[in-house]
Amino acid sequence: MARTEFLFDKNQEPHLARTKEILAKHPEMRKFIGKKNPWSFLVILLSVSVQLGMAWFMRDKPLYIVIPAAWLFGTLVNHCFIGLVHDASHGLIFRGKFWNDLAGLIVNSPMLIPSYVSFKKYHMKHHAFQGVYELDADLPAKWEVKAVKNIWYRKMIWLAFFPLIQSVRTARVREVAFFDGWVLANWIVTFAVDFAVAYFWGWHSIIYIAVAFWCGFGLSIVGGRLIQEHFMVAEPQETYSYYGWLSLPSMHVGYHNEHHDFPSCAWNYLPKIRKAAPEFYNNIKYHTSWGLLVLKFIFDKNMSLANRVERRERGGVALDAEVIPDVRIAEA
Repeated sequence: MARTEFLFDKNQEPHLARTKEILAKHPEMRKFIGKKNPWSFLVILLSVSVQLGMAWFMRDKPLYIVIPAAWLFGTLVNHCFIGLVHDASHGLIFRGKFWNDLAGLIVNSPMLIPSYVSFKKYHMKHHAFQGVYELDADLPAKWEVKAVKNIWYRKMIWLAFFPLIQSVRTARVREVAFFDGWVLANWIVTFAVDFAVAYFWGWHSIIYIAVAFWCGFGLSIVGGRLIQEHFMVAEPQETYSYYGWLSLPSMHVGYHNEHHDFPSCAWNYLPKIRKAAPEFYNNIKYHTSWGLLVLKFIFDKNMSLANRVERRERGGVALDAEVIPDVRIAEA
């Protein structure tokens, strides 16, 4: 039977305790903690070049070619961007904050909407306060749960409009300041690229960019990541990883349990973490297909937007605390 309310948990988010347990049993995993990957910047330059190159190639193509190309190929590149934006937000490319943020602005530039800086703000709160309704913008709003329920076409519409819905959600996280100089810089860079693409190459090029972005965050194969990360399919487990064939081109962003357990480790170390502690990752529920998960979410009547965990316990974590619990545990 489909849930109509979130599963309430009176405890703190679970990953801090898991990290302590893993490091107690596998002290050798300290070698992964704090690992950066500056080579990710080369991937940023390559993937941005590929997406802009495709946009240029689509400048004189009919829409019946542009839109399928964006949905089938552009969404995959956009999902690569998501993995790189994610690592930049955690400071996992370079050692300096400025250079990570610069990398984030560059990879966000062909993604239609300036989102890197805002994502960084709210994503850090998601890690520190997973499931805390007023701080975790990854948790669906209660109006979403009531409006969508477990009705298949409403779930499909919800996925189709997810970028807009996610933006609206952040309004409830009132303890986080929305605007600053970096947000302005993000707007300037991304909208400048949008303008340049539309002005010099035409509307078909910007439509390619727009469809790749919009569908890459919702109604497409890679949209399954939105369901994979924290929607319960094996209650009460609240975080799930993805180990399918799209993992590498997505910068292993699907290794979500590993990332929450060790958020100071760059994307390329996450499979090594799983391999080093298989009893913690192979013996819990995980996913191997984003596409099948999208279908399950839409058509399974037992799946609703309420298949999430909610909590009030903040665990004594300061609002502006740096999200490096694995580093603190290793240094203790």
